[in-house]
Amino acid sequence: MSGLLELLNSPMGKQLVSGVAGQTGQSENKTADVLSMAMPLLMGAMKKNASTPGGAQGLMNALSSKHDGGILDDLGGLFGGGVDQNVMDDGAGILGHVFGSKQPQVENALSSKSGIDAGSVAQILKIAAPILLGFLGKQTRQQNVSSPDALSGLLGGLMGGGSTANKQQSLIESFLDSDGDGSVIDDLAGMVLSGGNQKKGGIGGLLGGLFGK
Repeated sequence: MSGLLELLNSPMGKQLVSGVAGQTGQSENKTADVLSMAMPLLMGAMKKNASTPGGAQGLMNALSSKHDGGILDDLGGLFGGGVDQNVMDDGAGILGHVFGSKQPQVENALSSKSGIDAGSVAQILKIAAPILLGFLGKQTRQQNVSSPDALSGLLGGLMGGGSTANKQQSLIESFLDSDGDGSVIDDLAGMVLSGGNQKKGGIGGLLGGLFGK
């Protein structure tokens, strides 16, 4: 999950954590916990949706228009006076599209893992979704991604690539497809945070130690 870990470790990631924490009234540590679990789930759900031609084309269209990465250019402004309702509504639409009927299950699982109430988790996800799509939009432009196949490759690359990413993806899919108790998120979290090449300290240390508590 190197691409996402780098995003959360970057100055922009720290600004994202700080801004989301301020918006929801949660601590930065707990907000970082939720984001570090939610981002891979969101990415995996998008990759699953992009596995159909229609889903891939829909995502390509969104990334080339509304979600071209512009949101990342002024995160300070985004969080400065509280996140705009349009951004929150946009996030709610993205979540409904990628998680579908599993959205409450995802929110409850993240809530039980992080200790943050499900309502606040829902708020965090609504803010994170447009920012993640903006990040993807910027990546598609930088890498000249113009076909559904290339988009799927980009999503896989951001999830780390290789057999570990495939295992992560199948865990994410089983989580989204199952009506289980959400325990697969334990396995998923272990997969997401394993690899040992995260930076220690800051959010990286937090990510690495998240499930060692």
